[in-house]
Amino acid sequence: MLLYIDPGTGSMLFTILIGLLGALLYALKRVWIKIRFLISGGRKAIDDQDKASLAIFSEGKRYVNTFEPILDELEKRGQRTVYLTAEQNDPLLQKAYQNVESRFIGEGNAAYARLNMLKADVVLATTPGLDVYQWRRSKDVKWYVHIPHAPNDITLYRMFGIDYYDAILLSGGYQEEQIRLLEKLRNLPAKELEQVGVVYLDRMKKRLDSAEKKDANPTRTILLAPSWGSSAILQRFGTKIIDELLSLDIHLIIRPHPQSFISEKEMLERLKEQYPDGEKLEWNNDSDNFEVLRRSDVLISDFSGVLFDFSLVFDKPVIYTDTQFDKAPYDAAWIDEELWTFKILPKLGMKLTEQNVEELGQVIDDVLASSIFQEGREQARRETWNYPGQAVSRTVDYLIRKVEQMEKENS
Repeated sequence: MLLYIDPGTGSMLFTILIGLLGALLYALKRVWIKIRFLISGGRKAIDDQDKASLAIFSEGKRYVNTFEPILDELEKRGQRTVYLTAEQNDPLLQKAYQNVESRFIGEGNAAYARLNMLKADVVLATTPGLDVYQWRRSKDVKWYVHIPHAPNDITLYRMFGIDYYDAILLSGGYQEEQIRLLEKLRNLPAKELEQVGVVYLDRMKKRLDSAEKKDANPTRTILLAPSWGSSAILQRFGTKIIDELLSLDIHLIIRPHPQSFISEKEMLERLKEQYPDGEKLEWNNDSDNFEVLRRSDVLISDFSGVLFDFSLVFDKPVIYTDTQFDKAPYDAAWIDEELWTFKILPKLGMKLTEQNVEELGQVIDDVLASSIFQEGREQARRETWNYPGQAVSRTVDYLIRKVEQMEKENS
């Protein structure tokens, strides 16, 4: 009987194989460098990568709004930093820093192979899954720090996403409670937790305050910005929600989650072919979402963190969909308590269900006319956006303090 391997398992095995090959090639390169060192009588460096006091890893330009303010502050304070990116077109590679060295380290598994051999005292990253998938803890890194993607539940990462970080930089007290509960359930050592705020929300709010006021447009602009995966809008509602929106007298912007272009590529290609750009519809995948959020009157999403960008910074109402969220793939599956996201959403906007999707035009009218969601936005800011305007300084304070601690231990 032939052995059957399902596509998901096959993909995982292929990813592991590629990662192992990448790590092997990088290890061979290190051996060759050592051989050159011996041949040269010690005149050449043993390694092409000196140990960094502080390294920052980014998956690419979609995280510029988080990392650029941090790098700017580190530069201003004279903290030597190595910035590592997995995207060749990352605009931060072009910035003329004096104290920050920027490097492109390859894409995908090639980048993780480099990270697995990294030498640094402290590493900061937004990427979950450390020591779970292809990104392994390097024996030459002392301290890994995670800064979250969004100001909502820390348990909305895929399973075990943050378990093996040493420290997490948080924006709300409820996130700390969730982490401590996961640690207890999984018998994990306690992480160092630091409340810092939200770097990219601070930056977005500053940009909004200084931006010119946009002219009023008689045609409403509706932004459909789903998350990705089986519980997200496009998987659960499909074409039904797009058809209903296009039947209204509005301008529709569809902005898929960046991960959808990787994990749901075929589905997106089908939808873009069925619903091409036109007068009433535009597809958006800008790396910076500031302008598309500023242009929109109402946001329709599911459990994506963009709900909070739109509500808390732009102070506008949202429509969130009933996607029958499946907690199984996420850390949230370990916790019985209702997610903070789903407790706060009814206070930020109105719920769209299978039953009222055909009345979407009325739902949009109602959510724009209502004044009750302002109080909910204030509550959400209090609970999930600590230290507004201070996130960069508090983040850099923590990083420098940790670097100094590690250097003291080294000596």
